[in-house]
Amino acid sequence: MIYFPNAKINIGLYVTEKRPDGYHNIETLFYPTRLCDALEILENTESEAPLQWSSSGIALDGKAADNLCVKALNLLKQDYAIPPVKMHLHKVIPFGAGLGGGSADAAFTLKGLNDMFKLGIATDKLMAYAASLGADCAFFIHNIPQMATGIGDILSPCNINLKGYYLLLVKPDIHVSTPEAYKGIRPKPLAVPFTAQLNLPPDQWKGVIKNDFEESVFPNHPGIKAIKDKMYATGALYASMTGSGAAVFGLFKNKPEKDYPGCFVWYEEIG
Repeated sequence: MIYFPNAKINIGLYVTEKRPDGYHNIETLFYPTRLCDALEILENTESEAPLQWSSSGIALDGKAADNLCVKALNLLKQDYAIPPVKMHLHKVIPFGAGLGGGSADAAFTLKGLNDMFKLGIATDKLMAYAASLGADCAFFIHNIPQMATGIGDILSPCNINLKGYYLLLVKPDIHVSTPEAYKGIRPKPLAVPFTAQLNLPPDQWKGVIKNDFEESVFPNHPGIKAIKDKMYATGALYASMTGSGAAVFGLFKNKPEKDYPGCFVWYEEIG
């Protein structure tokens, strides 16, 4: 079977509190996009090896054992009898972008194995497995717009519909590490409830819905800010960095300009 793990964007991202365990509580909206990887999973009847792994597209860093797809497989194998499999990941979603590509790959691996081998894992349990692999991983189990709180692992559906808008994603060749992004963050509660912000129409989000990481990332990486500024200059109703960077997205009423030399660029008309 072939699956298509998709990217997400963060609409608003507020760091509200540092927890005693060292993590941070956040408030954000995860919104799925159609930008996707391709993941093929097949039962391997030709070998007794537990996994035959391969990849293409964007080169993967590190060992196969460190890939989240492989970790997802091994996680389920602790509790379920899964026969030998072949897995091939064609990587399209860029790394270090704040788009959740690795988390999506892991979640779709969990869902795919559950379906293929009729494991009978309930959705809530799938979400628990996913959350153990990454804070935003559980989002991709339902894969619908959801509010996220806690460390991004407490999810609730959100009735927001961006149908008819164009979504532009631009990822420059810039790496922003998570520790670097958090270094300049000063957690604070929201003055205006996030739900009230989201009740505004998208053409009123500018200057209201914010990503706290922009304050710490933009001074060190002005090239990311330049992309956001260009989106507004070319007609975006709303633009923001997603996650802790380095990708920026914009919402447009008309088909957006795609001239961002040296960057990964992708757009869709939201259906």
